[in-house]
Amino acid sequence: MARVSIFPLPGAILYPGLQLPLHIFEPRYRALVGDALVRDRLIGMIQPQRPVEGSPLFEIGCLGRIGDVEAMEDGRYNVILEGQSRFRILRELDVTTPFRQVEAELLPEPENQSLAAVERASFEREARRFADAQGYSVDWDQVSRLDDQSLINGVSQIAPFDSAAKQALLEANGVSERCELLVQLMQFFGRRSDGDDGNGVTLQ
Repeated sequence: MARVSIFPLPGAILYPGLQLPLHIFEPRYRALVGDALVRDRLIGMIQPQRPVEGSPLFEIGCLGRIGDVEAMEDGRYNVILEGQSRFRILRELDVTTPFRQVEAELLPEPENQSLAAVERASFEREARRFADAQGYSVDWDQVSRLDDQSLINGVSQIAPFDSAAKQALLEANGVSERCELLVQLMQFFGRRSDGDDGNGVTLQ
């Protein structure tokens, strides 16, 4: 178990092995970063269940280590968080700090993080269809050189889905399960953006 200082932010998802740039300007989160820098440089990224102050938190988040940091004269920070490990909240702690803290269980990543050839092909086919429909410009040669874990987690982190979909991807247990869900989400949000109800993909 670990004591984790958390940064609840809707739509912001971090995965082990990936990076997340953050601009820190609220006083409580400036305090969070300052505390992390003098302790262990660790911050837990997690989504609140609702975008309101004090909202309950989703159960699964990702622990990030502060890598690059730029401290500004007015107290703001630009930081790059490097994903370390997913975690599950066991309980929220009663603290006097301006930022929230939890007791959490770190979750080991499944071994053998690779896709079958048919899974990879199906994903790339659906990703091309989704990117074309959304008008995204993608360097597919570069995509083809990514390993399975970097590809699936990377797309999951930046995909323009709503908070619930992003959370479901984070909670998926391993690359194969996450890939299957990602394909389903691209199909679902792709159909929505075709104009059945006039609403496009929900952006966070």
